[in-house]
Amino acid sequence: MSIYLPIAELSVNILIILGMGAAVGFLSGMFGVGGGFLITPLLIFYNIPPVVAVATGANQVVASSISGAITHFRRGTIDIKLGTVLLCGGLAGATVGVWLFSLLRRVGQLDLVISLLYVVLLGSVGSLMLWESVRAMRKAANNQATPLRRPGQHNWVHRLPLKMRFKKSKIYLSVIPVATLGFCIGILTSVMGVGGGFIMVPAMIYLLRIPTNVVVGTSLFQIIFVSAYTVIVQASTNYTVDIVLAFVLMIAGVIGAQYGVRVGQKLRGEQLRALLALLVLAVGIRLAIELVIPPKDVYSVVSAGFGF
Repeated sequence: MSIYLPIAELSVNILIILGMGAAVGFLSGMFGVGGGFLITPLLIFYNIPPVVAVATGANQVVASSISGAITHFRRGTIDIKLGTVLLCGGLAGATVGVWLFSLLRRVGQLDLVISLLYVVLLGSVGSLMLWESVRAMRKAANNQATPLRRPGQHNWVHRLPLKMRFKKSKIYLSVIPVATLGFCIGILTSVMGVGGGFIMVPAMIYLLRIPTNVVVGTSLFQIIFVSAYTVIVQASTNYTVDIVLAFVLMIAGVIGAQYGVRVGQKLRGEQLRALLALLVLAVGIRLAIELVIPPKDVYSVVSAGFGF
C-alpha cells in the first residue's frame, strides 16, 4: 500500500512509515526522549531525502514534547522562568541553524554534514551513556551505592556574572550558560531535526546542577517552541516539510508512545539507559557504514535543459 509524499517527491509504503513512527513513539515513551535523533536517520535509511527527513522529523519531536510537557505541567515540574531563558537562546540558535541549513544546501554539502554530525553525536553520546549505565549496573550488582552529584554543589559555571534567581528550581545561576545551552540545542534542532533533550537533560543536571525533578519538564517546554519554530521556518524558507509524512508519523508515534511508557515503567533506570545507549550506538554505526561503503551507482547522469 503506497502513499505519495509531495515534498519528498516519491511514493513510499505507508505500512513501513507507520511502523517507523510507532517504533520511534514506543522508544520515546519507553526512554523519555523526543525521538528526533532516531526518526531522522530511519527516514534517511528509507531513502527519504535528508533535507526532508530533518525538517519533517521535527514534527515528531513537537508532538512527543507536547504530550510529555502537559503531564509535567500538571505535576508542577516545569520551571517557566528557566525554560524562557533556554527558549530565548534556542530561538536564536534555531534562526542561525536554518541559515546554516540553507547555506549547506546551496553548496551541495548538506547530506554529508548531516550524516557526519549524526555519526559524531550519536557515537559520543551513546558511548558515554553506555559506560555510565554499565558502571551503575555493576555497582548495583555488588550492592555499592552510586555516588550522585548534588544540585547544591558548585563549579566554574556558578561563578559567571549576570546571575538570576530561579525560584522553582531553587538555584541562583548566570543566564549565560543557560542561554548558551539553549542556543546550541537550537542549532542542532534546525540542522539535524533533533529536539536535543538527550543532550540538554544531562547538561542541565551535571553541568548546571539543576534539580532533576524539574529538568525533564523544563527541557520539554523549551523543545516544543524551538522545534515548532524550526518547522515553520523550514517550511516557509526551504519548503522541506512534508505534511503528509509528518501526519502519518505523528499518528503512529502517539499510539506507540502509550505502549512504550508501560514497558519503560517495568525496567530500572540503568537498564533503560543501557538499552538506549546501545540503540544510539547502533544508529550511529549504521550511518558511519553508509559513509564509507561505495554506492551502487558511482556515476549518475542528470539531464539539463538549454534554452535557445
